[in-house]
Amino acid sequence: MAELATIARPYAEALFQATADDAAQTSEWLDALAAIATDAGLRQFADSPKVSDDQVMDVITGVLSLTLPEQGKNFLRLVVENGRLAVLPEVAAQYTQLKNQGDGVFDAVVQSAFAIDEAALVDLTEWLQKRFGRRLNLTVQLAPELIGGIRVAVGDEVLDTSVKARLEQMKTALTA
Repeated sequence: MAELATIARPYAEALFQATADDAAQTSEWLDALAAIATDAGLRQFADSPKVSDDQVMDVITGVLSLTLPEQGKNFLRLVVENGRLAVLPEVAAQYTQLKNQGDGVFDAVVQSAFAIDEAALVDLTEWLQKRFGRRLNLTVQLAPELIGGIRVAVGDEVLDTSVKARLEQMKTALTA
């Protein structure tokens, strides 16, 4: 998947530079385009040599639940003409990451052995923001294999307070 990320990066960066003043609206229509682009039937249709770029554009804009601004139409046309419809989900992900970094917000993935209730999630968010020194956008995933505790990943930083990690540390200490 590194290839998709490499292909998507220039599109995401150029779009972010062109639409930085209206990143929230751009993110909305870009996410909608990315959702449509995940459809295998649409990609097969777009890859057909019998189908013109205008036909692909018409199908996508016809399915789209919102009206694309002029920048959105131009961006979509560029992606379709270059045959890069398959990278749209990755472009949207990278664009969101650039937007969040511009806002000073970072994505954090919290893996927990058990479901976290809303009040505990608020407390956890505050604690993690102090711990990492930045605003965080948390995504919680259930991971029963952790046995207990949590594992948090913010970019390339990982905080692992799970029972599984502690057992692994004990195993390493006892066998060393």
